[in-house]
Amino acid sequence: MLDLALLKNFVICARAGSISLASQQVGRTQPALSMQMHRLEQLLGQTLLRRTGAGVRLTAAGEKLLTHAEALLAQHDEIFADMNGTALKGSLSLGCPEDYSIAFLPALLKGFCALHPDVELRMICAPTFELRPMLRRRQIDMALVSLADPQNASVIRKERFVWVANSATPAILQSSHLPLALSAPVTLDHRAACDAMETVNRRYRVAYASNSLAGLIAIARSGHAISVLTRTAVPTDLSIVTEGLPPLPEIGIALEFADERPSSIVKAFADHIREVLPTLGDASPTVAGEGTEGLRHPL
Repeated sequence: MLDLALLKNFVICARAGSISLASQQVGRTQPALSMQMHRLEQLLGQTLLRRTGAGVRLTAAGEKLLTHAEALLAQHDEIFADMNGTALKGSLSLGCPEDYSIAFLPALLKGFCALHPDVELRMICAPTFELRPMLRRRQIDMALVSLADPQNASVIRKERFVWVANSATPAILQSSHLPLALSAPVTLDHRAACDAMETVNRRYRVAYASNSLAGLIAIARSGHAISVLTRTAVPTDLSIVTEGLPPLPEIGIALEFADERPSSIVKAFADHIREVLPTLGDASPTVAGEGTEGLRHPL
């Protein structure tokens, strides 16, 4: 007989890719969780997790069990909720880029948790290019991702990239090679900035690189470079620069899932996001030539 709690901890270990990280999530010591995984392997007579220097990897048997365990746990949650007529129970994990987590998640989580207080939510912040492999490995259930095409049918909300600096007309605009602070080269903001500058033959250099939103904001505040953020993520003490720089494109925000048939909890949260996300305002700071009337913060 397989213990549901044992299976749940196995799923968390598999998704985390680390016994150490999983132990923090389940509230057990690392040795205790390792013993649980060993006991599960003994029950099934197969090796499920292969220990490596970087953590743990699923064996073929582990991959098979993960599929069964996730389906069984989702069915258990649905049966419990249906028979008891109660709110959803269980857990889900959401990934999203850092700027969305700051701008949107407080409002999204507040509403959903009020409706479903028994649902346990786990959050991971990472760029879209890192979230998709995590979805494929089922380390997270769902993710808010950025799409280059804002007209894609799956887009829930559109956001525009903007140039950001410590003033609307920063002195570094006069630089022969404009210093930029950007994320990794594979990110949409990096590509959008470089493409825009090359389109108008404006000389530039990537002076600072950081995948941390806080890092990019700090560099923009210092006045040493101009950064690119989504308009919603711009802090009120920074300015959007429009004069002397080419326009930047819009992107789309969409949801992607680890499974083609998500659990009822994941579907409920996805429905909540689709309903609420388009209604949230933005944190639009003052733009050169614009007033502040009507500007509001989404949180």
